[in-house]
Amino acid sequence: QVQLAESGGGLVQAGGSLRLSCSASGRTFSRSTMGWFRQAPGKEREFVAAISWLRGTTSYADSVKGRCTISRDNAKNTVYLKMNSLKPEDTAVYYCAAGYATTPTIGEAAYNYWGQGTQVTVSS
Repeated sequence: QVQLAESGGGLVQAGGSLRLSCSASGRTFSRSTMGWFRQAPGKEREFVAAISWLRGTTSYADSVKGRCTISRDNAKNTVYLKMNSLKPEDTAVYYCAAGYATTPTIGEAAYNYWGQGTQVTVSS
């Protein structure tokens, strides 16, 4: 079992930055592939970024590529999502997820554990 807790969300102006954190406890974090997903009002949840445990390989959605960086600190059992040049369309609840895949998988089905989410609101 893995418990995940996101933090770092908030209200930011367009063009600003935020760093989301996800603290994990339970099963060995260092062997979990971690992902970030988001869900905007009235829309389905979508993939944002992922980082594998095996080689630290990363994957990004086209919509955030070049603006977001996912990283992990296995010593702190924490994964981060640094978001720059934020846009109003980035407004969503951001979820952290953990899974057993060895690659930074984009599909939700690959993730077994989910956090409660943290709200990110970008004002224009």
